[in-house]
Order: sequence, then structure tokens, then C-alpha cells
Amino acid sequence: MPLSARALVLAVVTVALAASGACKGGFFGRQYEYEEDLYLALDGSATLVVNASIPALVALRGLDLDPAATRLDAKRIRAAYESPVTEITRISPPWRRNGRRFVQVRVDVKDVRRLNEAPPFAWSRYTLAPENGHHVFEQKVGASALRAGTLRNVGWNGSEVVAFRLHLPSRILWHNARDLDTGLPRSTARGNILSWEQHLADRLDGMPLDIRVEMDSQSILHRTLWLFGGAFMAAVAALALLIWFTVRKGASQAAPTPGS
Repeated sequence: MPLSARALVLAVVTVALAASGACKGGFFGRQYEYEEDLYLALDGSATLVVNASIPALVALRGLDLDPAATRLDAKRIRAAYESPVTEITRISPPWRRNGRRFVQVRVDVKDVRRLNEAPPFAWSRYTLAPENGHHVFEQKVGASALRAGTLRNVGWNGSEVVAFRLHLPSRILWHNARDLDTGLPRSTARGNILSWEQHLADRLDGMPLDIRVEMDSQSILHRTLWLFGGAFMAAVAALALLIWFTVRKGASQAAPTPGS
């Protein structure tokens, strides 16, 4: 390999390693043993995506699955997540990480305020309501489904983390999300995404987690459409005024002068 090519490869590797060290949990950021991504609308409808290891689903949510099984029992997962308040739209093929199988479950919800009626989400209480001119969302996460003797050694080493992530439809006014490592308030990601994290051991022990967000009662899409509509109408008005001015000027130039 030419010296210049070796230098380029070394530079790329160095940058990658530096980035990996800078990110919590590695090059791709922190990896979670269990996470819920809630995509919320102001009317209470939502999509909830769960990414979790099979042992975490057993220990945290009490799913009747065998962590040591060689094949994923998708029928049991579907049966666990199906309910009168949820609609299962996808169960992914499993993947492996750190010797454990993971799966993704995607659920549509008509009213997030009733989501706790579905057994896998019964550990949370959800509220969404207008308050003082804006909307407030709250989720209070309670005890896990851990039972003594449920799991043997599944490879957990105490560093595992769980996360509850909100994808919100409007501008965030206030929230109580804090960084797991520093305890400092979290900044929002891309303007309207927030994360709350816990160590897996604390979640297994049922340490409460209170989530609260205050946000605009007007969605970002709604605001954007109004701004776009206003800009469009202003442009149309300006064009109409320009056309009127041009026609009037042309008419005045074409009019015969007296005595001609």
C-alpha cells in the first residue's frame, strides 16, 4: 500500500476512534437494553416503538418468552402487545447484540391516555391535556414486572441502560429530562426530541421515573403551514400589485394626448 494511502487510512481510523471515545457508549452512541420511542400528536394519537432484548421484555414487562430459545416466538409477542387500545403494525426480525437477541415492536395508539390498558405498558400512567394556554404531557413509570428466579445469567454486567424517548409535535416550553451521567438538564435533539434514561438495575427495582413536558398547543406542522400560506398570499398580493401597476402605466402611456 502506498505511503499516502496508509496515511489516509490511519487518519480515518484515528478520527473514528476519537469519535467513538467522545460518544457515550461507542461510535453509534449509547445502546439501550430497553427503549420506548413515543411519537405523539396533540390529539393524543401516537405511535410507540419498542426496541428491547428478549431478557429485558421478560424481566421488565413479564412477557412469556424463553430468552434461551433459538427462534423468536413472534406470535407470543404479538399476543402480548395486541389489545383494544393498540394495533401492532410491525414485529421485526430479531438481531443480536452482546450475545442477546433483540426485537422491535411498533404499535399504533388511538389515545395515549388509555395506553396503560395494554399490559406491556401498564407500568405507566399517561396524561395529555391543555393547561394555561399550552399542552402538558406526563408519563409516570412505576414498578417493573420482575419476579424472583425469572432469569438466570443473561450476560448483564450492570452498565445497561433503558430509555424513554419522546418525539413531540410542537415547540417544547419546559421539560424535566436530565442527563443520566451529570444530572444536568438535557437539551432537545433536533428541536422536539427528548430522552429520559435509567440504569437497568434501577428500572428492574421499580425506581419511579416521572416524565413531564410542556409544549405549544399548536403543532410545528400547523405553524409551518400558516407561515407558508402567509408567505404565499403575500407573494400573490405583491405579484397582483405589480401586474396592476404595469397595466395602469401602460394604459396611461397609450392614452392619446389632448389635441392630437
